[in-house]
Amino acid sequence: MKEQTIKCPQCGQIIELNQALSSQISFEIEEKLRLEFNQRFKDEIGKREEKIKKEKDEEIHVLVKDLREQLNHKSDKLKDAQQKELDFLKRQRELEDREHAFKLEMERKLTEERSKIRSDVSMKLSEEHRMKDAEKEKQINDLRRQIEELNRKAELGSQQSQGEVMELELENVLRQTFRHDNIEPVPKGVKGADVMQHVYSKSGQLCGTILWESKRTKNWSDGWIQKLKDDQREVKASIAVIVSAVLPKDVSYIGNNEGIWITDFSTAMGLAAVLRTNIIEIAQTQNSMMGRNEKKDLLYNYLSSQVFRQRIEAIVESFKAMNDDLESEKRAMYKIWEKRKKQIDRVIQNTSEMHGELEGIMGNALPPVQMLELPLDDIDNNSDDEYTT
Repeated sequence: MKEQTIKCPQCGQIIELNQALSSQISFEIEEKLRLEFNQRFKDEIGKREEKIKKEKDEEIHVLVKDLREQLNHKSDKLKDAQQKELDFLKRQRELEDREHAFKLEMERKLTEERSKIRSDVSMKLSEEHRMKDAEKEKQINDLRRQIEELNRKAELGSQQSQGEVMELELENVLRQTFRHDNIEPVPKGVKGADVMQHVYSKSGQLCGTILWESKRTKNWSDGWIQKLKDDQREVKASIAVIVSAVLPKDVSYIGNNEGIWITDFSTAMGLAAVLRTNIIEIAQTQNSMMGRNEKKDLLYNYLSSQVFRQRIEAIVESFKAMNDDLESEKRAMYKIWEKRKKQIDRVIQNTSEMHGELEGIMGNALPPVQMLELPLDDIDNNSDDEYTT
């Protein structure tokens, strides 16, 4: 086996090595190289781990920073939303408070207005209550005759007869309600309309004409509108009104269709009063504006406008409500009057009987009572009146 040699690096001499020494040196060199390699590997691994850790730390830092920014942004949005919700609730509460205050104020005004109306009506009824007994009896008798007349007319069987009754009743009520006006049937040839109301002012000036047509049928017909408009042009009436037992679906108490007023019998007189007042005011305005055609055109446009119709409806509705309250209170007062009259009659009757019994016992020694010494004819007449009542 060939001997291994090494060369001295100092002197250059060749030195022979045996196998054991060579193996030991090789082992030491390999061990040293292995240790150096392991150390370098470990150092490289540490550097790489440090670099990776640093990169991860930077990524985590960026991610945390981004998450914090998102959290802060969402927190700001949440605060804004909460503030907006708070402002909304505050405004809503303010609106509710205002609405509640407005309702309270309107209720207070309505209560005051009702109290005023009741006070006025009560005062008027108190004044009427102090009227003479003769006037009260006359009113009761007039009401009794009117009721009997209405009952008699209600017994008419045919629809034509009922229509004639309604026409006559409308004419009579208009004549009794508006004594200054001239109420007359329509001229012959005007087949649809029934009554003409010539409106006069307090000074006796003819201001205009209201043409009335009464309908007592089971169904409403739109054809009545055009026919009454033709009749209105023929008689040259200022306003035309249909009083019908059955109204169109879109009309409750009063309405206006193509310039024709529509109402039922219960609100007819209220509508008549408002229309009559407006006719007089228009006539007076026209007299004061002679030669002013432009203002007349404006006035005509106003009378045919939606605003004028709504004002008329509002006035008539208020009139009807007040009239219904007045009628209710009037019926209550009549009931009280009848009750008191019967109480007074019982007192007078018992007093008369007691006076008669004492007179039978004491004879002429009992002083006469003039009110109880009425002639026999007067007593019979009073008895007949009571039976009639």
